[in-house]
Amino acid sequence: MPARADRDKSKLIDKIVALARGKVERGKADETEAFTRVYYANVPPDDIAEATPENLCGAALALLSFGRSRVSGAAKVRAYNPRFEEHGWSSPHTVIEAVTDDMPFLVDSLTGELNRMDLTVHLVVHPAVHVRRDANGATEDLGSKAANARAESFIHAEVDEQADPDMIETIRAGIERVLSDVRLAVTDWRAMRAKAADILAKIDGVPLPKDEIGAAGTFLEWLDANNFTYLGYRDYTLDGIDSDARFKVVEGSGLGVLRDPAVSVYDDANEAATLPPEVHDFLKQPKLLRIAKTDRRSTIHRRSLMDVIAVKSFDAKGGVAGERMILGLFTSAAYSQSPRDIPLLREKLEAVMRRSGFTPGSHDGKALLHILETFPRDELFQIGEDDLFGVALGILHLQERQRTALFVRRDPFERFLSCLVFCPRDRYTTELRRRFETILDAAFNGRVTAFQPFLSEESASHASISYCAQNPEPFPTTASRISKPVWSRPAEAGPIR
Repeated sequence: MPARADRDKSKLIDKIVALARGKVERGKADETEAFTRVYYANVPPDDIAEATPENLCGAALALLSFGRSRVSGAAKVRAYNPRFEEHGWSSPHTVIEAVTDDMPFLVDSLTGELNRMDLTVHLVVHPAVHVRRDANGATEDLGSKAANARAESFIHAEVDEQADPDMIETIRAGIERVLSDVRLAVTDWRAMRAKAADILAKIDGVPLPKDEIGAAGTFLEWLDANNFTYLGYRDYTLDGIDSDARFKVVEGSGLGVLRDPAVSVYDDANEAATLPPEVHDFLKQPKLLRIAKTDRRSTIHRRSLMDVIAVKSFDAKGGVAGERMILGLFTSAAYSQSPRDIPLLREKLEAVMRRSGFTPGSHDGKALLHILETFPRDELFQIGEDDLFGVALGILHLQERQRTALFVRRDPFERFLSCLVFCPRDRYTTELRRRFETILDAAFNGRVTAFQPFLSEESASHASISYCAQNPEPFPTTASRISKPVWSRPAEAGPIR
């Protein structure tokens, strides 16, 4: 069947090419054929099997024509509903076309934006073509192998047809904004890596304990070994003292998506606001760096809440003068590694194991180590040792009991809560998960923005659900840090309804 499908696709492309050659002037026929064959080369046969050769030809020629001129250094984007009378071809979908320099993250960032808008993506075609352009951005040669030719990405995407012109413009503007963010991050990638290297080179001179400096340095080296996707960078100075202290953006320090000083790291934040008490506590502690989550989802690569690596900077007198902030996403490699192979996490696990007093080879020792190794990775990066010790022991005490329990951690910037819910595995359902969300929304006067269920193969007794709940108002006192479940319900009490 695959061989037959490929043969059918090859015949279809020959028909498309014949139509395309007949629609352009003779001098452009070879170039048009080459583009059309590249355009459909990697499209799955099933994605084009039901379309007519005329419309498939029209789609390729429309993108080719759209990309014949482009201003250097910017993506060219349009969204429209193809109509035969106006465009020479038709489609049952709204079509998005984009032409830009070829670079990483284009396709997943574009589809992520379409998914964010709750649009069903029916087709994505994204050939890379070498193009030579003149000073005005007009194409001089497509498919060129000349030294001054540059690889460009020609993208065609189809979503459910949108009748509202305003929605079509919203789609166009959203894709243009996302592709601009991709360009900023990719363009400044080397500069951001250089900033990370500069931080690493200078930490030996900071006035903190040597073991803290060594752990932070090892972590920064690990971070740069393909374990972090750099998306932004910025320097902050600490302005004011004690309770009036606040961070101030250093003008001209921004890179990537933080190049514009008006862009906030946090969606709902005034970054010049007075710092929360826990941030003041951190600034006073002999700790060099902190790891946190923003409440902004990345527009690049994947739609996850972005990670912040903030490193203290010091003045000549040894006082904390500000922070150097790296913004981005931990890579998939960072999530697949054992935490015992990751600097800082390894130290956290070792500290908790020592503090527990359990013999490593004992039943409780092995159970606690398993809990720590399978702890939600984002939480493990952010949680402090005290909280991790309390939560891990609380989970350990659930192992032999059919109970439902909730563990809560508050973000130091007071922008979200991280909630870890355990329930008897045989009672876990989607309906129950949604019920938990409703309870958390009401209890903390916020909204659950992300969740991750986890059913361990090693434990048949419990399922766990990790929630991130944004809170628009100051947290109630019941949300303060804890070392035991804030809510525990025995199984015999029956399921929550």
